Amino acid sequence: MNSFERLAFRLLGTYAGKKRDKYAELRNSLLTARMKVPFEVYLSTAYLGSAIIGIASAILLGAFTWILNIPGMITYQGTVPDFMLAINQYSLIIGTILATIISFTVIAGITFVVFLLYPGYIAGNRKRNIDATLPYAINYVTAMSTAGIPPAEIFRQLGSSTMYGESAAEARFVALEIDLFGKDLIEALRVISSTTPSFRMKEFLQGAMGCISSGSNLTEYFRNKAEQYSLENRQTQKLFLDTLGLIAESYVTAMVAGPLFLIILQSIMSILSRQSQPIFLYIIIYLIIPFGSIGFVILISAMTPES
Repeated sequence: MNSFERLAFRLLGTYAGKKRDKYAELRNSLLTARMKVPFEVYLSTAYLGSAIIGIASAILLGAFTWILNIPGMITYQGTVPDFMLAINQYSLIIGTILATIISFTVIAGITFVVFLLYPGYIAGNRKRNIDATLPYAINYVTAMSTAGIPPAEIFRQLGSSTMYGESAAEARFVALEIDLFGKDLIEALRVISSTTPSFRMKEFLQGAMGCISSGSNLTEYFRNKAEQYSLENRQTQKLFLDTLGLIAESYVTAMVAGPLFLIILQSIMSILSRQSQPIFLYIIIYLIIPFGSIGFVILISAMTPES
């Protein structure tokens, strides 16, 4: 833990410990993400970090509202209630207080939500990496099993490899359960299979548990799983390429041809109606096109499998 996490835990650790049942999903995400932070420490950090960021943002926006006198820029059209006329002379104070409270609530809330979602994001990235590297890791495991290496040593050797990404990380945790906590191989596999974010890895480890318990041919099991996952990877990559082609066609239609047609149409309409400021044209150029393109980039990045 760093100094900030220690401070947060010292201040809010007891309160955070009472929230274990409420934030069960967060606890599961921390486990599957393999984040080396206890639940109470992480939740305490989320509380304190959100409060500090919210307070700093509230002070900044409150000062910005006060200095620029933003409430004074608001004009009313037509009649207004009498009480608004009475408090009009205090509009700067009231506006600054409202801006401070609203900014604190919104920014602190958003920051806290980001803290809650971050472990799930890390776990999702780990899941994609495990699914992508698992077939190659199992081929490595199969080669060692064929050479007669004991199963526990196989997972130690896989965990010490740097070539297999998060699949090797899961194997390191299996070896850790055996070497540090003194568990047998079956119990270690059970623990890791219950906390891994990848369904493939869970299925693989549970199948290995069954083979070891029943005395079946573990090498043949590894070989069959390697072939199965390699085939599934090829099918996933083919599906991704087909989907990518569909997205490319959608992008050309929605973000190239469509906006171009709308720009031409809106330009002609602005000339005919003699509009000096075509608002819709500005919206297309400065909002729809850039944010739409960013949305396509985020979509492709989110669905791209790990290399």
